Amino acid sequence: MDKKMKGIILAGGKGTRLSPLTKVTSKQLLPVYDKPMIFYPLETMLRAGIKDVLIIIAPDNAGQFLHLLGSGREFGEGIKFSYEIQEHPGGLPEAFIIGANFIGDDNVTLILGDNIFADDLAKDIASFESGGRIFCKKVPDPERSGVAVFDADNKVTQIVEKPKEWISDYAIVGAYVYDNRVIEIARGLQPSARNELEIVDLHKAYLAKGELDVRFLEGEWFDAGTFNSLLEVNNFMAARVKK
Repeated sequence: MDKKMKGIILAGGKGTRLSPLTKVTSKQLLPVYDKPMIFYPLETMLRAGIKDVLIIIAPDNAGQFLHLLGSGREFGEGIKFSYEIQEHPGGLPEAFIIGANFIGDDNVTLILGDNIFADDLAKDIASFESGGRIFCKKVPDPERSGVAVFDADNKVTQIVEKPKEWISDYAIVGAYVYDNRVIEIARGLQPSARNELEIVDLHKAYLAKGELDVRFLEGEWFDAGTFNSLLEVNNFMAARVKK
């Protein structure tokens, strides 16, 4: 039986870098030009044919997400949204533990609720079969992110979280596709020094199995968690819509 692809959007956290905007609402509900930020990852998933989406949210703003998104029926026939509360942010892999029952035996795409892509990831999500898939973008400041190193055949050879010395220009962005083994792998991870589970450790687990592949982004990528990046993505989307 073919496995379905399910989607998780991680929209928890307190968004403290965007305070005071986030004192009254969630970061992922802030406007990006003509729609709430969370619509962008949602639309990516729907274009990829994902009909079952779990939205992981912080308790403070749960009602706002429910009011905005509802059950999913307004987004199309057969679309279903589920919700889970993340009491305290414990690292990105925690999404797969919180969403274990939701994922079940299926594959899963996780997109961070504050990551916005000019490229359409839908085909790369829809074509996934097994293992793990990450997305990378050449950036001027890779030391701010997890980075990936590749061989001549674009096979991943190494992944390092925020390297202190240059090893690659390619940052790993906030969209990840895994088969359902990700649940048990996430459960087996040990917290890092900052007492969180780290997404790079998930990547490394699939890399060690020889089952991690990569897709490269050509267009803009925004992590809209700061005032500057939020302004940039608003201006970018405004120009794109007007064009």
